Amino acid sequence: MQEQKKSTGPLAGIKVLELGTLIAGPFCSRLMGEFGADVIKVESPDGGDPIRQWRVLKDGNSLWWTVQSRNKKSITLNMKDTRAQEIARRLALEADIVIENYRPGVLEKWNIGYEQLKAINPALIMVRLSGYGQTGPMRDAPGFGAIGESMGGIRYVSGHPDRPPVRIGISIGDSIASLHGAIGALMALRHRDVTGGRWNGKSGAECVAGQGQVVDVALYEAVFNLMESLVPEYDHAGVVRERTGGSLPGIVPSNTYTTGDGENIVIAGNGDAIFKRLMTAIGRDDMANDPQLANNAGRVQRTEEIDGAIQAWCNGRDIDAALEILKAADVPVSKIYSVRDMLQDPQFLARQMFEQHLFRDGTPIRLPAVTPKLSETPGGTRWIGPELGEHTDDVLAGLGYSTDEIAELRRSGAL
Repeated sequence: MQEQKKSTGPLAGIKVLELGTLIAGPFCSRLMGEFGADVIKVESPDGGDPIRQWRVLKDGNSLWWTVQSRNKKSITLNMKDTRAQEIARRLALEADIVIENYRPGVLEKWNIGYEQLKAINPALIMVRLSGYGQTGPMRDAPGFGAIGESMGGIRYVSGHPDRPPVRIGISIGDSIASLHGAIGALMALRHRDVTGGRWNGKSGAECVAGQGQVVDVALYEAVFNLMESLVPEYDHAGVVRERTGGSLPGIVPSNTYTTGDGENIVIAGNGDAIFKRLMTAIGRDDMANDPQLANNAGRVQRTEEIDGAIQAWCNGRDIDAALEILKAADVPVSKIYSVRDMLQDPQFLARQMFEQHLFRDGTPIRLPAVTPKLSETPGGTRWIGPELGEHTDDVLAGLGYSTDEIAELRRSGAL
């Protein structure tokens, strides 16, 4: 078992029970754990969370696992077994927050749905992440992040106009939903605390518990929430935003260009003063001083001309020269980073965006650092993703189970 460092951070003392797999639920609870919450993750004894086997592996576990489940305690429960369901119920009633991403109705079958738990612990907060939310005609349909991205609008605007929509190279729909879940949980904690605070385990008049609630996050709605002016533009002006490749629609110039050495560079010269500096830097004083191009409305009408001038300039120099000139002119510009670039970049290093840790065999591993950066109560990694069921005995002992009882539960298939 890894050394368990003391929990610190703004969420120290908050108990979180994670009932979920893959990305949306686990990433939400990961955020809680990174800032000090005590997170107990329930996994199936039959292999655990499937993400353990995703992408690149080390000693049978995904390298992704080291990040996605850092700071969590792993216990195994066979949720088809009523004794395991009772353990989960007891853990849920002790928790401040339960995070789950099963299809609606699954927790209710296990007798750990929100209403069932709320009857005993009115201060409980439950974050429910699902494809389509807890209500509506599609509530029971399966929904992964890719479906949420498609329905929520981000896929429609991603890619080039002459090609089919593309996906971003990460599971961004799940991650966006997780962030909404974490934000919702924190707001719910605030409401609970101002209405009475944490449940003390008692019922009746002696219990002055705060008001808990459900944070209902639908993947497609979380994606939809990021879609800027999509709805009012269509409703008022009949405009359907389409795919525009590497450019930012209606904001000029903001695009991806190719330098003479075949590298890609992003240039954002869409501020009025920035545009003038940009065009001066690339030797186009005529455009820098053109009154029609002094504001974005005029530039939009001549998008192709402006992009053509910038691309022609990029053709004549390599990316390092282009970056040097544009940075000297105080123009927002960047190469498009690979992870190789990130790991050696002075800004990433100055901001300490990587943490050094060790696997159990002593092999070093770098992980992304925790963000955002809080000046007084920063988050961090107390331990990397645990082995399957690594904390089962300790957690159950904390619930009052004896060593013999735990052994019997394991022998009979409940753990």
